[in-house]
This record gives sequence, C-alpha cells and structure tokens, in this order.
Amino acid sequence: MFEGYTLGVIHQLVHYLLVPVLIALGLALAAVVWELGSMVSERLGSTKALLEQSENKYTAYVLKKIDRLDILARSGPILGLMGTLIPLGPGLTAMSTGDLSQLSTAISIAFDTTVVGLLVGLLAYILGKSRRRHFETVYDDWAANNA
Repeated sequence: MFEGYTLGVIHQLVHYLLVPVLIALGLALAAVVWELGSMVSERLGSTKALLEQSENKYTAYVLKKIDRLDILARSGPILGLMGTLIPLGPGLTAMSTGDLSQLSTAISIAFDTTVVGLLVGLLAYILGKSRRRHFETVYDDWAANNA
C-alpha cells in the first residue's frame, strides 16, 4: 500500500513538472537569442569601450556573460531530456489502452523538447567559445597598446 501511494505521489509530481520545464526551455531559448544579439553588440565595439573605462568592470562583465552561456549550454539539454521523459509516461499508458492520439501527442512533445533543448545547448556552446576568443583578443590588444 505504501509503495503504491509513493509511486502515485511521484507520478503526480512528475506530471506537474511538464509545464515548468516547457516554460524554462522557452526562456532558455529566448536567453540564447538575447545573448546572440549581445554578442553582435560586443563585436561592434561595446567591449572595447568597457575595457577602456575599467579593467575590473570588463572582467566582471566577461565572467558574467561566460557563466550565463555555460549554464545555458548545460541546462538546455537537461531541460530537453526532462521534456522528453515526462510526457512518455502518460504516452506509454495511453498506448496500453489503445489511445493512439494521446500517444502521438506525447511523442511529439518529447521530440520537440529534445530538439529545442539540444539547440539551446549547441548555440550556447558555440556562443560561449566564440565570446571567449573575442574577449581574449580584445583584452590582449588592449594590454599590448597599454604596455
């Protein structure tokens, strides 16, 4: 009896996680797009101007941006996997009762969240690598000119 109750509670908890996971995945995708726009601004010279104001402000800015991209690169695929697994439970249950409509909806959500999660991770990883190189180049150029 205790096992059945515990499994029921866990099942309900997981069921309630789907909407927050989908929201978090949408926010992560929006954050990656935001960071892409921010990177374009940096390439147009905003980081050079910040470095000329203060080396400490530049360092803090760089660490903040890189940390954010590292978090997105790791959390995007995790959220995608959660969004994959959560609807599969009810989908498999629907398959056992012959409800192919619910099964197809669950599989569709599962595939969509996987793709979006991997896209977030990939874009954040590429942006992070590109930004690291850019920040290092800007700093090295500034240090050479101010030596």
